[in-house]
Amino acid sequence: MIKSDTVALTGALLLFLLFFANVATGAAGKPVFLGDVSEMLVLFASCTLFVIGVLIREARSAR
Repeated sequence: MIKSDTVALTGALLLFLLFFANVATGAAGKPVFLGDVSEMLVLFASCTLFVIGVLIREARSAR
């Protein structure tokens, strides 16, 4: 069974990799595939999923 903390942390990693790829593409001088607002939303979603995953893991370890 897949735990919800693993799903949240995996989602955070995938979204961060998408953000990183966009930044790296722009730094290489190529056209980026995310606009400013989309980039901000992807990073916000990644941070939110990371915090959710960490809080779930902490709650499980405190039991």
